[in-house]
Amino acid sequence: MSREFESLRQRMVEDQLKARGITDMRVLEAMSKVAREAFVPEGHRDNAYADGPLPIGEGQTMSQPYIVALMAELAGIDPGDRVLDVGLGSGYSAAILAEMGARVFAIERHDILARRAEAVLEAQGYEQVACRTGDGTLGWPEAAPFDAIIVAAAGPVPEPLCDQLSIGGRLVIPVPGQGNRQELKCLTRIAETRWETQSKGGVAFVPLVRGTGASG
Repeated sequence: MSREFESLRQRMVEDQLKARGITDMRVLEAMSKVAREAFVPEGHRDNAYADGPLPIGEGQTMSQPYIVALMAELAGIDPGDRVLDVGLGSGYSAAILAEMGARVFAIERHDILARRAEAVLEAQGYEQVACRTGDGTLGWPEAAPFDAIIVAAAGPVPEPLCDQLSIGGRLVIPVPGQGNRQELKCLTRIAETRWETQSKGGVAFVPLVRGTGASG
């Protein structure tokens, strides 16, 4: 079965990522190495490399591979970067960031998901990922500043996350748009109070829940 998953993984990189314009080689290499099937609930592993989100329990979903790759590319991760991952969810996105050489701090509001993801990350050898259950909108102050912050749930940009981003750092987050639409934004902190914003089009994420955090 592992050879079958390996084949599906490489096809996913070619058909879902490269074909849609993902060009960051470190993102593509990470996506070709991380065993996505290990992070997928057992009943959905046959669809581990499908082009769509997957349920992971607790009313949460695992983002489709392309969205994971796009957010990692927008974050501009360099080896050694400190990255805050808001919405640990299955742990797959954190594994991609770790594979790219980042030191990852991941927050998940559902304790059962956090513990499951932490166990899978450890089993897959990603020991540089620190996990905890908590309110993702408050960030992780004692681990700040971060070179990048990725939020896997949609909502207004939380001020604590802005405060915890280093100068030159990037915050990638889906925000509410017109009507029921969401837009994926990449905010770069140019100076203490100066920001540059890019919009990368429409997306669909679970809501960012203040007071408890996020999942993705």
